[in-house]
Amino acid sequence: MSQMNKKALFEGIDQPKLEWAMNWLKETKQLYINGEWVDSTGNDKFTSTNPANRQVNGTYQGAEQADVDKAVAAARAAFDNENGAWRTMTRKERAKVMRRISALIEEHQAELATLETLDNGKLYTESYKDGVQEAIDIFEYYAGWTDKYYGENNPVEGNFLSITTRDPIGVCAQIVPFNFPIDMAAWKLAPALAMGNTVILKPSEETSFSVIRLFEILHEANVLPPGVINLILGDGKAGSFLSRHMDVDKVAFTGSTNVGKQLVRDSADTNLKPVSLELGGKSPNIIFSDVANLEGAIERSFYGLFTHKAEKCSAPTRLIAHRDIYDRVVERLAELANSYKLGDPFDPETNQGPQVSKKQMERILGYIESGIAQGARLVAGGKRDMTGDNENGYFIRPTIFAEVDNKMKIAQEEIFGPVLCVIPFDTEEEAVAIANDSIYGLGAGLWSGDASRSHRVANKLQAGMVFVNKYGCYDFASPFGGVKQSGWGKEYAVHSLQSYTKTRAIWFAY
Repeated sequence: MSQMNKKALFEGIDQPKLEWAMNWLKETKQLYINGEWVDSTGNDKFTSTNPANRQVNGTYQGAEQADVDKAVAAARAAFDNENGAWRTMTRKERAKVMRRISALIEEHQAELATLETLDNGKLYTESYKDGVQEAIDIFEYYAGWTDKYYGENNPVEGNFLSITTRDPIGVCAQIVPFNFPIDMAAWKLAPALAMGNTVILKPSEETSFSVIRLFEILHEANVLPPGVINLILGDGKAGSFLSRHMDVDKVAFTGSTNVGKQLVRDSADTNLKPVSLELGGKSPNIIFSDVANLEGAIERSFYGLFTHKAEKCSAPTRLIAHRDIYDRVVERLAELANSYKLGDPFDPETNQGPQVSKKQMERILGYIESGIAQGARLVAGGKRDMTGDNENGYFIRPTIFAEVDNKMKIAQEEIFGPVLCVIPFDTEEEAVAIANDSIYGLGAGLWSGDASRSHRVANKLQAGMVFVNKYGCYDFASPFGGVKQSGWGKEYAVHSLQSYTKTRAIWFAY
């Protein structure tokens, strides 16, 4: 914290609430069920550690099957209740509540961002400007959808009127990952609530505190009827209790592909509940030699990966560069990587914080060893950053590998950390083939000054999102999600609402 008084972090960003957070974290946190904070029926306790210095942040209780049963029952009762329940509230009133939630998050933005950085290790500015700010904005966005998601008049044959209605799907279990805790929670809560559903949310066991605080804020403001939102804490065991529960109507999950596959099996083994999945990625990013601004393309490609310490599923982790510009691309990437300062994520001069946990750090270092062993050329990073106080945390230098073969492990598997593979190509066809040679299909990018090539290649890339001449363009009005083993369904826009509703066809005979 020695740098905190040098200057403001950024104009318009509040200072972190560190003293407040330390006091708040002293008390072990409970589960939130049916509008009340309650103790778990079991004895499991989970501890959060600050990944920057390995000091304990705080503890919380883990849920057992009986706790999940109570949460699901509360959500079911709140959904089925015809007297003043969330589902039967007028759409205008529901929109007002959504906007109130947005305002409450904004009011407590510094608190939530502080907890997220202590838990996750990302820069405070990233937590504040990206994570919490997006949670503010997404509730405001979906407030506008409460009265705009229509049914249809179907053009059927004969003397009939056929219409469809879109009804809330029911009790939704939502499981969010460690990399964007409050942001991802809002991604799922907002569209589900906008359509009149009830929710049981489970954050990652590694980064639960910002979400716990969000539920506290909503509870203190008394903005939602009891049972509409419920909070279950714990590890994958608690998630399995939810995914296998017979009275859960839908599961939404963001996380690894392997866990996503297990959730599908859980659904198949129980009540065939719909499952929406936002899973892994190994996104390609092609730079053609005719790019209008090569330096700008390199820098955007670098920052597109290395912000948030590269713990991002849609990050451009495979940079596919034409051989004519390949050497310059590698050289400039190495310069950027070597210029990065790692350290205290609350220091405004820090460029990159620690990885979320020791386990994640060791996993990433294992991939780096694999890249070296398989013959990739290490041009930057490739090791822990042990400078000064960093030896107490889980810091990894931004790592650049050149001469990567797309068949290598580092090019095929999701690393979820600060490792970039730079792959050369000679022809457009070769670039597309390399880009599509992956089990994943979340994002893809291309850089070219040729409009025809841009259209042609964009339509050939097997990805749910393709970014042309600027990697990583995200807006609530455009769907987010992938194809292949990157998942099912979409976040954002009207597309997210589809997964939180069910369609009914009604026929009238004349």
